[in-house]
Amino acid sequence: MALVFRHAAALWSDHPQLAAGALYAGSVDGTTDVADGVADSVADYTARAVRRLDGATEGEFPEVLAWRRAFSRLGLKPTQYRCASESLLRRLRKHGGLPRIHPVVDLCNAISVAYAVPVAALDADRITGPVLEVRYARGNEHYTPFGGGPDEQPAPGEVTFVDGAGRAHARRWTNRQSGFSAVGPHTRRVLVVTEALHDGAAGTVREALAALDRELRVHWASAVVSMAHLSSGAPEFACRGAGEPPAASGGPAGAGRGAAPSSREEART
Repeated sequence: MALVFRHAAALWSDHPQLAAGALYAGSVDGTTDVADGVADSVADYTARAVRRLDGATEGEFPEVLAWRRAFSRLGLKPTQYRCASESLLRRLRKHGGLPRIHPVVDLCNAISVAYAVPVAALDADRITGPVLEVRYARGNEHYTPFGGGPDEQPAPGEVTFVDGAGRAHARRWTNRQSGFSAVGPHTRRVLVVTEALHDGAAGTVREALAALDRELRVHWASAVVSMAHLSSGAPEFACRGAGEPPAASGGPAGAGRGAAPSSREEART
């Protein structure tokens, strides 16, 4: 069964400025040849971010300030809990580079700093369907941190990504992903999510998602890629490639209306 990704109706209502996009890619890997090819693209996107940081710190970027305001409304101290793109930009400014983890993750991180918006990559085979939903936690979800350690429970009201097994794949919305669904050597199918809240967010999300789509097709010639831009009117994305069966809808969020996959969905051989 294919996986459906969506934001809960309450999030769209509480954050009407939210713009989101999702991309599914199958037949990806982290081989050395791919990693070597991706390195040049990563350097290009990172250099773009460095040029922007020469004129201002990440805390002055409107994309980051919008997330800080959202975190404040959620009761989080923005300088204690930063959105993922701010953390990456801060690391880039202080250390001059980003860590190398996996070619897909490296691309997502580089595109994240280039566009200053969070770009999350998850191993789609580590997510229990039928739905992965960004919603307010109920307090009974379980989250596996990076680096091991006991599972955590997001506090009720915290925004998280919750799958069909009640597993939380993020903490504090765009602050931290889960080690359980981290992309690694075993990964072959990925779900990528990008979100933004600033003025002009929809355009930024479209550009960032299009950049990732191009890079995936260049570096993984056999990849199956599909993507969609999400809204309160079309909140669902079925994570599947060409030839894969349709996903079963997981419930009434957004009245079951789905965003049609991009016409760019295809298998490249």
